[in-house]
Amino acid sequence: MAGKLPWVRAEIALRDAHNYWLVTVRPDGRPHAVPVWGVWFDGAFCFGTDRASRKGLNLERNPAVVVHLESGDDVVILEGRAALRRDADWIARLDQAFLAKYVNLGTGERYRVSQEPTVPAGRLGLFEVRPQRVLAWQEARFAESRTRWTFD
Repeated sequence: MAGKLPWVRAEIALRDAHNYWLVTVRPDGRPHAVPVWGVWFDGAFCFGTDRASRKGLNLERNPAVVVHLESGDDVVILEGRAALRRDADWIARLDQAFLAKYVNLGTGERYRVSQEPTVPAGRLGLFEVRPQRVLAWQEARFAESRTRWTFD
């Protein structure tokens, strides 16, 4: 497939993005889009949220999500299902990935996703989205660059 984008390029974009747009489905079927911080970690997009937030409630009812990077010119769109993770080893490794990536701009401290200060105790959900389908393209070369990957 000459001109198609390599998977490693999509992974680098997913790894290097600072903000991600997360789209969940409301109970009435309407989409709900919000920016979140996250990491590309062990082949999946991972993030945390208050399980009582709109996105948390949506995910409890319907785990289908779309994750879109910030750019509309250099596009990567991931479709998958968000799975709530609770295993301590995974959470400790996820924290290390967040610590390496994010700094709290107010305090200058590194950000540990498992200790999100704005989420009341017991309500934090840490989610993993394994890709089912990923779309990517470069707007300037749309016809030659549009690429789709599907996963089991």
